[in-house]
Amino acid sequence: MAAEHRSIGPDLARGIRLSDLPDGSKLVGHCGDAQVLLVRRGAEIFAVDAHCTHYNGPLVDGLVTGDTVRCPWHHACFSLSTGEALRAPAFRPLACWWVEQRDGHIFVVGKRKRGEAATSERAVEANPEKIVIVGGGAAGFAAAEMLRREQYAGSIVMLSDDEAPPVDRPNLSKDFLAGKAPESWVPLRGESYYSKNQIDLRLGTQAVRLEPRTREVILAGGDSVRYDRLLLATGAEPIRLTIPGADQPHVHTLRSLADCQAIIERAATARRAVVLGASFIGLEVAAALRARGVEVHVVAPNKHLMVRVFGPQMGDFIQSLHEKNGVVFHLEETASSINGNEVKLRSGDTLAADLVVAGIGVRPRTGLAETAGLTIDRGVVVNSFLETSERGVFAAGDIARWADPHTGEKIRVEHWVVAERQGQTAALNMLGRAEKFTAVPFFWSQHYDVRINYVGHAERWDEIMVEGEISNKDCLVRLKCDGRVLAAASISRDIENLMIEVAMEHEMAS
Repeated sequence: MAAEHRSIGPDLARGIRLSDLPDGSKLVGHCGDAQVLLVRRGAEIFAVDAHCTHYNGPLVDGLVTGDTVRCPWHHACFSLSTGEALRAPAFRPLACWWVEQRDGHIFVVGKRKRGEAATSERAVEANPEKIVIVGGGAAGFAAAEMLRREQYAGSIVMLSDDEAPPVDRPNLSKDFLAGKAPESWVPLRGESYYSKNQIDLRLGTQAVRLEPRTREVILAGGDSVRYDRLLLATGAEPIRLTIPGADQPHVHTLRSLADCQAIIERAATARRAVVLGASFIGLEVAAALRARGVEVHVVAPNKHLMVRVFGPQMGDFIQSLHEKNGVVFHLEETASSINGNEVKLRSGDTLAADLVVAGIGVRPRTGLAETAGLTIDRGVVVNSFLETSERGVFAAGDIARWADPHTGEKIRVEHWVVAERQGQTAALNMLGRAEKFTAVPFFWSQHYDVRINYVGHAERWDEIMVEGEISNKDCLVRLKCDGRVLAAASISRDIENLMIEVAMEHEMAS
C-alpha cells in the first residue's frame, strides 16, 4: 500500500557509470525525491518507478523477463518501455523517465509525460455499443477498467448488488481487518473514478434473470438493461451455517466491506472469538483477530490444516505458526449449535464466544447462468476466450470453469488475482481481440508476518519437493504429478516463485 520512501542509491540525475549497470542487471537510485529503478537489457536502459503500484512491492527484487518487470510480492507485471500495468493485481502504470548515455555514463534526465512513450495504436474492432457487467468484484472492476484503458468509447453498465463500490477484498481478511490499514486503502478506486470514466456503476442492484434471446438483464423490480456484450462476474457467496443459533447478531461471515466492518465493530468489545472452518479466510481472520488482542479458537473438521492445497509439511507449519500466536485449534470437530455466547461442539464440549465467524467455504453464484440455459459444470463453462455457451456472453472470476492449458484439466479457481486477470482478458475479447486466457493462477495468503505465495494449480499430486526450511520461513515447496511441477508454494523465495510462473508460461506456449 501507499508508503513513503526515503531517497536511496545514487543520484541518477548526476549519473552513474555504465559499467555499474551490467547487462541484465537492476539498480535503484533516485531522481529528486523519486526512487527510480534502472534496468539494462543490452543497449537499452529503462528507468521506471522503483515500487509496484499495487502494494508498493520493491521491483528491484522482482524478475525481469523480456521487456517487462514482475513484482516479487503479488506478481503484477509492467512494461519497462511504457510503464503500463500489463497484469493485475496492479492497474496503475509506473512512471517512466528519460535516459541518456554520455561518455560511458548513464543519466536520468527527467520524467516522461503520459503518452510520450512509444506505444502502438490499438484498433477496436467489432465495437459493441453497450457492454453490461453483472458483478462488482475483482473480475467486474478489472473488465471495466480495461475497457476504458483500451479506449472503448461505448456504454459500460456495471450492476452490483453490493452497497459499496468495488473493494480490495484481500484486505478485508488481512491488514484492514487486523487494524493495520486504514479504510481509505480498501476501495479499488474512489467513487469519482466511475463518473470520470463514464462507468455507470449501479450499487444495490440485483440482477434476477438473463434473457439471451433479447439480450437483456432483468433487474429486481422489473426493469431491464439491454446489452450487446455481457460479462457475468457474479463471484461466490459464503456458505451459511445451518445449525441452531446461526442467525444471532454476533455470528458473521466475511465477504463484503459491510461484513468486515461488522466484525471489526464486534471485535472492539469481544474477548473471545470462535472461527468455524480452517479455510484461508478462516485462518486469516484468526490472525487478524489475534492482532486485535482477541482470544481465538478455531473449530474445523480437518485432521491437518491445508494439506489438500500445500501438502502436510506446510500445513503443519501453518498450524504451528498460529498456535505460537495464541490460536487454539479444535480439529476433527464441528459446531452443533450456538447458544448465546456459547458454541457447542459435536463432542459435547463448549466454547465461550463473544464473536463467531464462519469460514466454511463459498459457492459460486451461478443462478443467472443456470436459468439462462448456459452450460454449467461445477461453474459456468467457458472456452479459452472466456465466452460461455451463449455467443456474446462471457464469464470471469469465481464462477468461470475453463480448460487449464498447463494441466489440460477443467478448473475453477477462487483466487483474487485470477479473477482480475480474467476480467481483463474478457474485456479484450468483448472488443473482438480473440485473446486466449493463459495466465498461470496465483494467490497469496498472509498469516502474521508470513506471506505465502502460491503459483500454478494442483488438485492432486504424487510428489512434494521441499527446498529450504519451512520452519525457518524460507522455503519453496513444489507439488508434482508424473514428474511435472503443477504448483509451487514459497515463503521468502519470491524470485524462485516468479521463475516457476515464467517457466509454466513458456511450457504452455511451446
